[in-house]
Amino acid sequence: MVNTKVTLCGLELSNPLIPASGTFGYGYEFAELYDINLLGTFSFKGTTGEARFGNPTPRIADCPSGMINAVGLQNPGVDAVISTELPKLAKCFHKPVMANVCGSSVEEYVEVASKLAKCDQVGWLEVNISCPNVKHGGLAFGTDPNAAAEVTRAVKAVAGDKPVIMKLSPNVTDIVAIAKACEAAGADGLSLINTMLGMRIDLNRKKPIIANKMGGFSGSAIFPIALRMVYQVYEAVNIPIIGMGGVSSARDVIEMMLAGATAVGIGAANLVEPFICKQIIEELPAVMEQYKIESLADIVGKAHV
Repeated sequence: MVNTKVTLCGLELSNPLIPASGTFGYGYEFAELYDINLLGTFSFKGTTGEARFGNPTPRIADCPSGMINAVGLQNPGVDAVISTELPKLAKCFHKPVMANVCGSSVEEYVEVASKLAKCDQVGWLEVNISCPNVKHGGLAFGTDPNAAAEVTRAVKAVAGDKPVIMKLSPNVTDIVAIAKACEAAGADGLSLINTMLGMRIDLNRKKPIIANKMGGFSGSAIFPIALRMVYQVYEAVNIPIIGMGGVSSARDVIEMMLAGATAVGIGAANLVEPFICKQIIEELPAVMEQYKIESLADIVGKAHV
């Protein structure tokens, strides 16, 4: 019998599947469709200090093999997440959940992280450093190694015993430099990649489709890029990686793990097929047997020579 268990920052997962933040709500929405306890875990919606309405509409544009979105971190704010969303989740999900922490300043990251770190349901803090730094002209924290390290250190200082996983943007010249800066600042793990920057233009209006003009490009089209970045980062750091970006099959999961991912995030595919994570988990044992894999934990990084 094959073994799908992996260990992420000291916490065991029954399998490596993790629905990515922003594509799985707060979990209970999907619990109406199937038993979400079969997941390794999931990362809930990006959470900020105060409630955010998000960007103006339209926010979504179709692409071949993918989509572009500019939702804009719409969420009820950290206090409402703790008082309302997590109690609802507790009724249907009985494993540690991953909290996605967002902010437009280091202070906001610290505020959100310190509150979520006190929640027993939260197993990991996933820190989205693709957010714009309002104090430095709107440039994302994750595009500068020093800014990424600053956020990492600040969140680690308030995280208590919760592992801190930094979620990296691919919209950089050298993602390895960002990854190494986060590791040096104390990160316990890394998530990569977040969405790439893209746009579409409406030929009838001759204007950008999305009100925000540009948005995050995700879907199966970016899988080779995500795989390459996971492979590169694995060779440069000694902390676990959650690989994500265009994953939509059990074979993609195994490919990501061979590249160096300990766990694998499923993002845009959830929006196309709500049962995709369930299907992949059910298919994994047969695909493992096909490729003579006895334990998923044993194949992490095995594509490296």
